[in-house]
Amino acid sequence: MSHPSAAHDRGRPASAAPLTTAWDTGPEPLPIGSAPVPEYGSGSLADLLPTLAAGMAVPGMSATIAELAPADRACVFLIDGLGWEQLRAHPEYAPFMTSLLGSSRGGTGRPITAGYPATTATSLASVGTGLPPGAHGLPGYTVRNPDTGELMNQLRWQPWTDPHVWQPRPTVFQLAHDAGVHAVQVSAPTFQNTPLTKVALSGGTFLGRLPGEERMDLAAEQLAAGDRSLVYTYYSEVDGAGHRFGVDSDTWRGQLGRVDLLVQRLAEQLPPRSVLYVTADHGMIDVPFDEEHRIDFDEDWELRAGVALLGGEGRARHVYAVPGAAGDVLACWREVLGDRFWVASRDEAIAAGWFGPQVDTRVYDRIGDVVAAARDDVLLIASEREPKESAMVGNHGSMTPAEQLVPLLEVRS
Repeated sequence: MSHPSAAHDRGRPASAAPLTTAWDTGPEPLPIGSAPVPEYGSGSLADLLPTLAAGMAVPGMSATIAELAPADRACVFLIDGLGWEQLRAHPEYAPFMTSLLGSSRGGTGRPITAGYPATTATSLASVGTGLPPGAHGLPGYTVRNPDTGELMNQLRWQPWTDPHVWQPRPTVFQLAHDAGVHAVQVSAPTFQNTPLTKVALSGGTFLGRLPGEERMDLAAEQLAAGDRSLVYTYYSEVDGAGHRFGVDSDTWRGQLGRVDLLVQRLAEQLPPRSVLYVTADHGMIDVPFDEEHRIDFDEDWELRAGVALLGGEGRARHVYAVPGAAGDVLACWREVLGDRFWVASRDEAIAAGWFGPQVDTRVYDRIGDVVAAARDDVLLIASEREPKESAMVGNHGSMTPAEQLVPLLEVRS
């Protein structure tokens, strides 16, 4: 794995706002302030839809990504699992998207940050609500429900929790629809009625299509259907290939080539006065299958001591301590993991801005007493509690460039 500071700046346009980072590589526990906090408010996923909606005069929306020019019709194509670094590393498999890294097609390509943690449920909620995790309230893959004391999986929505109690904020699609914008989501039919869709991406009209080509064609049609249109479409298979086979696999590269053709298909059908933005919810890294790189919580008595619940995922953990043990758990986790993870207390992570500029009261106790974000290519698995997740090749969640930076590619008609 390349040195993070070098990877962080690689390929980033000089005009783009720098990420706030001061990398530490010493053997001592990593300072909390050294974590590269996402660019909330200027260059994160949570800023994209509000910027597009502001360009359509939707009340209450602000154009916080300043370089994006307004358009009457905007489409966001989100490719699950396609990080900026992975895209740049495979130009031969994604020739069309690679061509968008420059301005030869009337657009620009730059990275933005996913937000913390860099995981699907959190990122999709940030995209759809236009809010950082501390405001929308989905701050991890699994988090504790303070009302029940149980871990809740926010991707699968298990155990069941009322979606609109858990996330009561309106989506940008809802606000755009109310303002007379033609708001549409074009995705696989299976996503139409999921709780995550309801709290993150609902508003306007949902149109389900299974084949990717049909989704692209329909997205282009829906852009043309309104004088002002906001369209969202989605592709999940890049992420699935990465988890199962890794981002260094032929299967993953095949999926990259497949989605590149879909992006081109959509771009070539844009109606007049339209813009297409291609982005992602997170990047991904492959973690080797050995004891050095995969630390097993279920077999480590030091890490288990004083822990009531282990939440999050392997590279972005929420740790919930038994009453009175939070300080001891924090000290232990820093001692055991401190030079390979950023390990913070809840209040330290909040103060550092990991979850956004502020955290709502209803969200505060969903965050772990201890929050641990991987800095190296290492994974904190739980082989007994999480057998499927522990067996994944590709992983994500933390604040390293490979996970945090996602593309923002633009095509205008």
